[in-house]
Amino acid sequence: MKNILLAFFSFFFLCTFSQMAQDYTDQVPQLRRFDPKEVVDSTYGITMYEKLTPLMGGDSIRYDKKGYNIQGWWEDYYKSGKLLHKGFYVDGELRAYKNYYENGQMERVYRVQDSKHCEVFIYYPDGKIKSEVHYYSRVPNKQIDYYPNGNVDLYEESHGDNDYLIKRNSFFENGFAEVLFELTDKRKRMYSHKEYFETGKLKEEGALRWSADKIDYVKEGEWKAYDETGKITKAEKYQNGELRD
Repeated sequence: MKNILLAFFSFFFLCTFSQMAQDYTDQVPQLRRFDPKEVVDSTYGITMYEKLTPLMGGDSIRYDKKGYNIQGWWEDYYKSGKLLHKGFYVDGELRAYKNYYENGQMERVYRVQDSKHCEVFIYYPDGKIKSEVHYYSRVPNKQIDYYPNGNVDLYEESHGDNDYLIKRNSFFENGFAEVLFELTDKRKRMYSHKEYFETGKLKEEGALRWSADKIDYVKEGEWKAYDETGKITKAEKYQNGELRD
């Protein structure tokens, strides 16, 4: 009789422990493992989490295996076991996260500043900065892209409410300016435009104006073109984007 009772209690204990363990593991974030070829784009990096960041325009929600919105810290891994992603979720949406290349180098870091502002910093596999983007009301407000050698590739900035562009400057990999496009008159929405040869010599210059009617920038005033010796090869005058005689 004693042996029968002992066997019964042992069986009861094992079943109860098994159920408790099952309930406990349901509370632990399940590990997902990814093939780096599927998640790391050679140009844009790891972008699959952008859809979970509403302040960057994302409109998706992440769920756990029970179908509930994910809450708190969550991690994803490569098939090799290396960390791919660590993010903090609120109701299935990302509030902060870091992604990693399989070599352990950080690929990007994202963080929310307030209800309208967020920012993301993206890196090359060797750790050098690749891009930094600042968002306002779900739209990029300021962006700086870098070449692998550290020189600036693009610098673009808009007014705080994203209602007009302040500047959009691009550069050659050697550091020389390629195109400088900058606001000169906020009221008239006038911009200066200068284009350069890769040697740093001026190639073209003139003024542009934002036309709400044409939904584009149109040429205004005198425009000049140069050859690489600095000699003027063309001089023209424009009004509202139309060439004047």
